[in-house]
Amino acid sequence: MIGIDITLISRIERLINRFGEKGLAKFLSPKEITLGNKSASYAGFWAAKEAASKALGTGIGKECGFLDIKIKKLPSGQPIIKYKKHIRKKYNIQSSYLSITHDGDFAIAVVVNSYKK
Repeated sequence: MIGIDITLISRIERLINRFGEKGLAKFLSPKEITLGNKSASYAGFWAAKEAASKALGTGIGKECGFLDIKIKKLPSGQPIIKYKKHIRKKYNIQSSYLSITHDGDFAIAVVVNSYKK
């Protein structure tokens, strides 16, 4: 299944200006906050988590929250996405792939999941 999301970078900038790190903690783990270094990165992470939840067919909500999805980076800088174990098991996820891009005022992410048969 495929999920896609687009996020305005200025929306995340406003969240940071208003709430600081507490605002980021609503959708990012402490490690993810450290991993990002600017508003565009955090907007990309937001878009990635939204796209990942859409790839499940649920969106962010009761079934899958922001903190049920983890973003990491490989040494090359490539972002990777992981779901918490209970999500992987519930939806039979075998592997997940993430692409994030930024253009102008937008961050865009696409997530593709493959499933166990």
